[in-house]
Amino acid sequence: MKNKKQIAILGSTGSIGTQALEVIEEHNDLYEVYCLTANNRVELLAEQAHQFRPAAVVIANEARYDELRRLMDDLPDVKVYAGRNALDEIVEADPIDMVLTAMVGFAGLSPTIHAIRARKAIALANKETLVVAGELILQLAQQYHTPILPVDSEHSAIFQSLVGEDQNPIEKILLTASGGPFRLKTLEEIAHVTKADALRHPTWDMGAKITIDSATMMNKGFEVIEAKWLFGVDARQIQVLVHPQSIVHSAVQFHDGSVKAQLGVPDMRLPIQYAFSFPRRLHLSGERLDLFKHPLEFFEPDLEKFRCLAMAYEAIARGGNMPCIVNAANEVVNRAFLEDRCRFLQMGDVIAETMARATFDPKPDYDTYVKTDAEARRIANELIS
Repeated sequence: MKNKKQIAILGSTGSIGTQALEVIEEHNDLYEVYCLTANNRVELLAEQAHQFRPAAVVIANEARYDELRRLMDDLPDVKVYAGRNALDEIVEADPIDMVLTAMVGFAGLSPTIHAIRARKAIALANKETLVVAGELILQLAQQYHTPILPVDSEHSAIFQSLVGEDQNPIEKILLTASGGPFRLKTLEEIAHVTKADALRHPTWDMGAKITIDSATMMNKGFEVIEAKWLFGVDARQIQVLVHPQSIVHSAVQFHDGSVKAQLGVPDMRLPIQYAFSFPRRLHLSGERLDLFKHPLEFFEPDLEKFRCLAMAYEAIARGGNMPCIVNAANEVVNRAFLEDRCRFLQMGDVIAETMARATFDPKPDYDTYVKTDAEARRIANELIS
């Protein structure tokens, strides 16, 4: 029997990580968990370790190591590590075939680079990796012959639409967006929304950070940047379409005018499984799409209401480390909003001012990204306080 594919899941306690484990459980004849990691959620991480019996677990927050170790005293064969360096080291383990990068934020960049250099296939769910350092990541992937398979539903849809097209030129990418919970609200109404309002996403069940980014549409701006690097197109070839039903996950328009799209019910297990199984399609349990029951509507995004999307396009146009600046400021304001230290529309103000103040570098390297991230976070925090 063929050996099972060994998968390391960075961020196993988050939304993507838990659904990836559901996929592995459904196809446990094909996949096996080699490593699970989390930042703080030791109870769930220990519970996952008991169920899937990985070779190792890593808790990024070293202060939680002793607690995790106690919860896993009855699993002497599972190695337990802690700290950011442990994340970088574990992805290089020889048995690993694929690394699912489901961590949220800038923290996913370093372990992704280490995994690429170790020639592990990457199932990419951490969009910030390409937002911050897209050019560097693509150079490394080419240098080390490492495949990067997109897990975001939109980028998976584009990827699926391109299968079999070989070198046929892309005329336009049609990147769909749900529009989030505030699509129908006026700018005046949005000024008064609360954290609870923003966390009520109409179609997707995601973690808090991504849900807030969806409400501001910064998430879609990041996906534009990600698509630019993944598919080698200019940002001006990427058109965002607000599609409230989240059935058409994205599409590609070719030079002959034809459009290929991938459709399905909103279920993140599908793109996760496709990244694991590509080029095969495996059976996936769950709801099936019934087009008789779902209207398909498309609208232009309102860039005045959702200025974060406009700022993401500006960051792409300026290039260099500007997307890194935007990402860092966004992580700060997102957290501040979730902690009731920042109003909804204030998030855009802080990001814009951070873009104006932070040091711009047109030709950044990895060290520049690290310094830029720290500087932009400091500026954004000062602006909020």
